[in-house]
Amino acid sequence: MDPTEHLPTPAATPDIVALGEAMVEFNQTGEGDGQLYLQGYGGDTSNFAIAAARQGASAGCIGALGDDANGRALRTLWDREGVDHRGVRRDARAYTAIYFVTHGEHGHEFSFFRQGSAASRLRAADLPRELITSARVLHLSGITLALSDAACDSAFAAIDQARGAGVAVSFDTNLRRKLWPLPRARALIREAIAASDICLPSLEDMVALTGIDDADALVDHCLQLGARCVALKLGAAGALVADAGQRHRIMPFPCRAVDATGAGDTFGGCFVARQLAGDDLLAAGRYAAAAAALSTQGFGAVAPIPTADAVRRALASQAT
Repeated sequence: MDPTEHLPTPAATPDIVALGEAMVEFNQTGEGDGQLYLQGYGGDTSNFAIAAARQGASAGCIGALGDDANGRALRTLWDREGVDHRGVRRDARAYTAIYFVTHGEHGHEFSFFRQGSAASRLRAADLPRELITSARVLHLSGITLALSDAACDSAFAAIDQARGAGVAVSFDTNLRRKLWPLPRARALIREAIAASDICLPSLEDMVALTGIDDADALVDHCLQLGARCVALKLGAAGALVADAGQRHRIMPFPCRAVDATGAGDTFGGCFVARQLAGDDLLAAGRYAAAAAALSTQGFGAVAPIPTADAVRRALASQAT
């Protein structure tokens, strides 16, 4: 069952609002002996919103940016992508975070510069309540919870506002061990999963959080906590999607991957967008898996996110 199907669709506000930190990205391209970096954009919840928007969904971001060049660049990006950013505060006393992506034999590695950033200073009192309560889905992640105590409090306040208004909650575990101690991450992510309608964990995150390494058992764990729908991302092995009445293994979509940055965010944004568009669990999972695979074929979190036309062409090509 689609946990969002009973919710209204207000015309004046986005259907999907994503709460978290948007960032400017510098991604190592492999050129110039690894010394050249491609400037782009990232931040898991912003990536999610852009992925949803490129599939035709109405999406917006909630958070805070510095009153600086990077913050202005992100707003220009959202304007270009059709992502509503009325819910993103301008903080003149803080900066917009950045991160670097390097690539090696063990995959991609992130280096973040975000301590004291504008997003980490967001307070519950700053939340745009009307945008949250008028949406169909509120999305957030483990990173949103980990940015700071204030950001964590804001995240759970937003969840309370959403649930009180009948708005579905989407949650991606996105565990970042460098941001917080594992015991705290376990406790708060568990609480967020329990409050979610759509849970978007990754296998790697859930193994670290629970010690369970079986995909079906991890899906059962999330459903038992209270999630109504689970899409467990299995990386190169595809995905496993389930609710209380059905379960489907999604096989990996063939691709030539060069950079997996943001692939999980693309999966989540596309999965939720397609559920809102009326897809059943299996169709949404297949679509999201294809979109995520396509997003790995270029560098950066945002630039390679495919449009709906590109995903449909890829799915049609595979079917034939």
